[in-house]
Amino acid sequence: MNKIKDEFIADPKNGGSPIKKKITVVLVGNPNCGKTTLLNRLTHSKESVGNYPRVTVTLARKSCVHDGLHIELIDTPGIYALTSQSGEERETREFIHSGQADIIVNVLDAGNLERSLFLTSQLIEMGLPMLFVLNMSDEAHSRQLTIDHHGLSSMLGGPVYESIATRGEGIKALLDGMVHMHRQKVSPEPVFLPYDAHLERAVEKVQRLVFELHPGSFDHNQSRWLAIKLLEGDDQILVQEGEHAHLLEMVHRQRYDLARDHGEECEFLFAAARYGFVHGMVTEAVHAPKTATGFLDWTNRLDRIFLHRFLGIPLLLGLLWIMFQSTFSLGEIPMGWIEAGVGWISATVASHIPAGLVHDLVIDGIIAGVGGTLVFLPNIIILFFFMALFSETGYLARAAFLMDRSMHAFGLHGKALIPLIMGFGCNVPAVMATRTIEDHRSRMITILVSPFMLCSARLPVFILFAGAFFGEQAGLMVLLMYFLSIVIAMVAAVVLNRLILRRDENPFVMELPPYRLPTLRAVMIHMGDRVAGFLQKVAGVILVGSIVIWYLQAFPRHEILNHDYDAEIARFQHMPEAVMYHETINALKMKKSQEELEQSYLGRIAQAIAPVFSPLHFTWKDTVAVLTGFVAKEVVVASYAVLYAQNDGVKERSESLRRALSTTMTPWEAFTFMVFALLYAPCLGTIATIRKEAGGWIWAGYSVVFSLTLAYSLSLSVIWIGGMVS
Repeated sequence: MNKIKDEFIADPKNGGSPIKKKITVVLVGNPNCGKTTLLNRLTHSKESVGNYPRVTVTLARKSCVHDGLHIELIDTPGIYALTSQSGEERETREFIHSGQADIIVNVLDAGNLERSLFLTSQLIEMGLPMLFVLNMSDEAHSRQLTIDHHGLSSMLGGPVYESIATRGEGIKALLDGMVHMHRQKVSPEPVFLPYDAHLERAVEKVQRLVFELHPGSFDHNQSRWLAIKLLEGDDQILVQEGEHAHLLEMVHRQRYDLARDHGEECEFLFAAARYGFVHGMVTEAVHAPKTATGFLDWTNRLDRIFLHRFLGIPLLLGLLWIMFQSTFSLGEIPMGWIEAGVGWISATVASHIPAGLVHDLVIDGIIAGVGGTLVFLPNIIILFFFMALFSETGYLARAAFLMDRSMHAFGLHGKALIPLIMGFGCNVPAVMATRTIEDHRSRMITILVSPFMLCSARLPVFILFAGAFFGEQAGLMVLLMYFLSIVIAMVAAVVLNRLILRRDENPFVMELPPYRLPTLRAVMIHMGDRVAGFLQKVAGVILVGSIVIWYLQAFPRHEILNHDYDAEIARFQHMPEAVMYHETINALKMKKSQEELEQSYLGRIAQAIAPVFSPLHFTWKDTVAVLTGFVAKEVVVASYAVLYAQNDGVKERSESLRRALSTTMTPWEAFTFMVFALLYAPCLGTIATIRKEAGGWIWAGYSVVFSLTLAYSLSLSVIWIGGMVS
């Protein structure tokens, strides 16, 4: 990361000495403590948030200006400790150590302060300028908790602020505190945790040697922190100091002596001391009446229902059914509006552009492709509205918890549940979210099975096919595809776990956040972020894809056809109208269009590859859709819209497309195509993310081959079973 260029102005309060007018502030805290919501309020931005752990899986940068000071805020992934056990912990620690942060804002869950302060006990040892924010203080108030801000500030060595980020309360005071700390050059009061005398002697010995080996590189606080990390056996620090054999020998000897004298490993001794410090701090600063349990009682009561041994899974299935059924039933009316709008735009534009190449590009290429995909926007909005509700209320984490036992039966690690659930939105952040899994093998398995989750890009394909072939059962068919994606991901995990990436089971530990009433702003941000991503793809990938597909199907021009359709049409047009007059002319036009398509570049490419897909009963047009889907799955619908546009009127594009598709294949063949579209190769964005997260093109290539093989094999099985049944 590049360090932000410092800008200075004269400080009138300090004799005109230079002072920075741009600072960097990093937000650090536990998962689900409201960091991202706080970032949104501080910067008036709209980062997606959720009431489940680890919504943020990488650094997020936003900026604001307050009292003339430009403040860049960095939202770090939620962590519980500053160890090197997970990618998030390493990324957060490395950013703090890089020296880019001028101020650290430690975001604390006011209602669960004891858990939050364990991370704080490690941050204060770094000796950096820090502010402390008691976020979600409304939850603490609802539990009748009283927090002594002054006492807590004195024990932590830095100012303490209170906020309710969801309502925007306490934001100005926090920004004022950042500006004040920077301009007054307030230095943090050094806070030293009361370690055991044996631990302190070991820390001092290692610290002295660190000073000798790194003269002038570290101050007192930094060298002490490094000594503690070495004694804790931090893998990354040990590797970093690998060239200093004498230092590592001393660390090993001190760790051995401490373990022998105390009967516990050194890292547990440090952890115990920190927990003791935190417990004493909470005892002094937090006061609660014995009857203040109402907030937790509500969470416990609801969990007895939603996490019930027998009722939990049926309730989850029922909620999912409501979500998908609503996606169709509530989406029908606005879909009709968009269809009519696309038809009106197409007719209006067509009347103003003379017949020719530009006319065909705009009407049959751009409007047909983009409009054919945009019509599914209401379904996307409704789906992500429900996903936002599940996320904000805290039910999403419980859905993951409910499915954990079932997932373990298929060999999939419990911590993979949140990344897989995120895959329902987009496979790219789902692959990135695997950073929360510490075990390398478990993470690799999750990366490779994440693309099988039914992302929002595939959803328009299934809405189109379900509506065309399954009528009133369309919602149930889409729900079936979601369940099929989960089952196949589990089966793929079994194969990878037992045959390729054998590993031992690790326990699943996941925080279940309290139930919270979702705010309208949070739901709209969560939903809007996903919808905006869909619209960006419509304006980008789908627009370009539609133009490319139109070009390939429109050229080469003026090819010699097997029949003189124009002369035949002209002959009929000069004849008196008779029975089947218009039907005959339309049939001739369709035959001409069909032959022109077959002789186009697109037709030639598809027909060359079509024999590969013929066992699946795919036509060459289906082959075109499959090929374009390699770029992005959203383009599949746009491909069909372009391919069938010249045979249809400009109105009600979606209905005409459904009718056209319904005549080209049977429902069983349509289901086969849906299965193939669900599983075959990830889009280019996901492939690039797999390469980055897995560490090379080998795993990205393996993902493509593995998914193609599975998609083809399963689709072939489906069509074979269909042949036997029918």
